[in-house]
Amino acid sequence: MSQDPIDRAPVGHKSLVETNGDHLAQEDLPPAVIVAGPTASGKSDLAMKLAEVFQGTVINADALQVYRDILLLSAQPGKEEQARVPHRLYGFAEADTRFSAAYWSELAEQEIQAARLDGRLPILTGGTGLYLKALEEGLATAPAVAPETRAAARQRLEELGRDAFVEEVRQLDPEMAGRLHPNDSQRLLRAWEVARDTGRPLSDWQRETAVAPAPFRFLWLVLLPPRAELGAVCDQRFLKMVDAGALEEVRQLMALEPPEDATIRKAVGVRELSAHLEGALSLEDAIEAAQRATRRYAKRQETWLRTQVLRHKKNVHLEQTKYYESAEERIFSIIRQFVLTPQG
Repeated sequence: MSQDPIDRAPVGHKSLVETNGDHLAQEDLPPAVIVAGPTASGKSDLAMKLAEVFQGTVINADALQVYRDILLLSAQPGKEEQARVPHRLYGFAEADTRFSAAYWSELAEQEIQAARLDGRLPILTGGTGLYLKALEEGLATAPAVAPETRAAARQRLEELGRDAFVEEVRQLDPEMAGRLHPNDSQRLLRAWEVARDTGRPLSDWQRETAVAPAPFRFLWLVLLPPRAELGAVCDQRFLKMVDAGALEEVRQLMALEPPEDATIRKAVGVRELSAHLEGALSLEDAIEAAQRATRRYAKRQETWLRTQVLRHKKNVHLEQTKYYESAEERIFSIIRQFVLTPQG
C-alpha cells in the first residue's frame, strides 16, 4: 500500500472536525493521532502499522515505557520494531527519574513538532491517560505542599477512618469530594493537603491552567476488546515476559536500589517478582499475582477510556476488539479523512 503524504488535501474535502461539530478554527491546527487502549490490546502494533502506512513517528505516552531498565515489563517495542519506523520517548530515563504529566507533555510536544518538521504524522500511544489528557486539554496548576502537611493528612485519615475523612474533605473542597470515589485515598489526601496548606480548594487551583493544550487537533483511535478476551491475553503476555527474562530484569533493577516511591517500582511485575527474589513468594504465586494486577490495571484503563474519552470527546473512532489486520482498511480510511483535512 502506498504511503499517504501528511499535508496534501483535496479541495472541498469535508473533515471529521466539521462533521462532529467542533469549531472550524480547529482546521488550522496540524493533525496528530492518539492510539489508546488497555494494556495488551494491540495499540503499539497498530501505532507502528499506521506509522508505516502514513509516514508517521510513534511517540510514547506511557509513564513506564520511558524507563530503560524495564524494557520487558513495560512491553516496550523491541529494536527490530523501532528500526522499522521512528520511535520517540522510549527507554531513555534512569530508574530514579521522576516524571510528571507536565514534564512529559513538554517532551511530547517537542517530539510532535519535530515529527511535523520532518513531514511525518505524529502518532501517540501508551496507557497513561493523564499524560494524554494533559497534552490535549492542558494541565491545571498543582501547588506543592509542605512535608508536614502530607504527614498530617495521612495521620488524619488514620485517626478518622475513611468515611469521616471523606466528609472532612467535603467540608474543605465540596467540588473535589463530589468528583472523587470514596476509595480514592490518594486524591482525597491530595485535596485535603492542598486546602489545608494553601487555604484554597484544589478544585480552584485546577481551574487555572499551568500547561496550555498542545496546538494540534487530535484523533483518538480506541481499542476496547471484550474483558474476558483481554484478560486471557494479559495472562499469556506476562508468561512470555517471564520466559523472555523479566525475572532477571527485576533482579538488575533492584540492584540499582531505586527509591521506594520511585515510579519505576509501580510497573506491574516489579513488586511481585521482587517478592519471589526475596523468598516471600514462589515463582508460580508471583506470576499469578502479577497476572491479577495486570488484569486490574487493564480494567482501570478501560474505565478511564469509557468515562474520559468515549463520553466526552468528539474525534473518536472505537474498535471493540483487539487490533487485527482485518480492521486496517476501516481504520486507514478514518485516518485518511482526518489527515487530509484542509489546513487553512
